[in-house]
Amino acid sequence: MRVRLRGIHRVKAKGRDYYYAWRGGPRLSGKPGDPEFMNSYNEAIKRISKAPADQFQSIIDAYQQSPDFKDLAERTRKDYIRLITIIESEFGDFPIAAAKDPRSRAVFLDWRDKRAETSRKQADYAMMVLGRIFSWGFNRGLAPVNPVINPGRTYRSDRRENIWMQDDEQRFLERAPPHIRLPFLLALWTGMRQGDLLRLPWSSYDGSWIRFRQGKTRKRVQIPISATLKAELDSTTRKGPLILVSSEGRPWTSDGFRASWRKACQRAGIVGLTFHDLRGTAATRLKQAGASIEEIAEITGHSIGEVRSILEAHYLGSNPELALSGMRKLENKTETKL
Repeated sequence: MRVRLRGIHRVKAKGRDYYYAWRGGPRLSGKPGDPEFMNSYNEAIKRISKAPADQFQSIIDAYQQSPDFKDLAERTRKDYIRLITIIESEFGDFPIAAAKDPRSRAVFLDWRDKRAETSRKQADYAMMVLGRIFSWGFNRGLAPVNPVINPGRTYRSDRRENIWMQDDEQRFLERAPPHIRLPFLLALWTGMRQGDLLRLPWSSYDGSWIRFRQGKTRKRVQIPISATLKAELDSTTRKGPLILVSSEGRPWTSDGFRASWRKACQRAGIVGLTFHDLRGTAATRLKQAGASIEEIAEITGHSIGEVRSILEAHYLGSNPELALSGMRKLENKTETKL
C-alpha cells in the first residue's frame, strides 16, 4: 500500500531532486519509497513535534515555522536551511538555560573559529544565522539572552579594486554570448541583484522604465532605462514571460546561470570580478557621473547607508581622478591667496 506523505517539498538543483520534510524543513535521505526516506521523514516529524522545550532545538524548530523565516527570499532560505542543519547537529541539544552563563559565548565563538579554518566567510555566515535564531527566540521569551550578539567577524574583504573598469566591460561584451550579454548590461545599468534579474518579467518593462519589487527587501523600485539598455532590450527576441533566459530559451536556475557566467568570464579573461561586483560598479559609475547619494539609492534600491558604504569602498578608495580634482582645488585656493 502506498502512503502519501504530507508536506514533502521537492527542490531540483544541478539536475538532481532534493526532498525536504516541509518547505524550510530538514532535508530527507534516500528517495521517496525507500525505507531510508521514510525513516528520515518520521524522524523529522518526531523531532518537530517532540523537541524538548528546554533544548535549543525547540527554538530552531519554532523559528523555521515563523513568518520571519518563511518570508526570506527563496535563495536566502535555502542557504539558511543548509546552515541550520549544521547548527542542529552541533547545538540542537544545547540547554537553553545555559545561555545565561557567560562562558557559553566562548563555546559558540570557538565553534565559529574552528569552522573559519576552512572558510572564514562561511563561518561568519553560520554565526549570523545562529545569532538570528537566538535573537528571534529572545524576542519571543523562548531564550533568556542572545549569547552570540555582536560576535565580530573573522572574514575581511577589501573590495576597493573589485569594480568593472571600461576595458573589463569591453572585453566581456566582445566575447559574451547574447544570453549572458543582456544580464550583464542589465546589472551594470540598474544595479539590480542577480536573483531579481533572473525573475524579472517582460511586464516589468514598459519601454522607458523597469518597475519591480525586490526579492530581498520587498521594496518597490522604479528604474529609468538608459538609451544603451533600451536598445539592447528592444532588440531582444522574447522567448517567454521572463526577460532573461538560457541559450535554450528556458528560465535560468541560479546554479545554471552561475555556471554559464563563469564560462563567459573565462572566455573573456576576466579574473577577480564577480556578477555581484556589477552592483557596486553601477553605484560607482553613477557617482562618477555626478549623481547624488539619494539619486543612486533611488535607482539601485540600496538604502542611503548602503550607498555610502559602497562608495567608501569602491569610489573613494579607487578613484585617482577624484584625488586629482581635490588637489587642483587646493592649489587654486592657495594660488588665489598668494
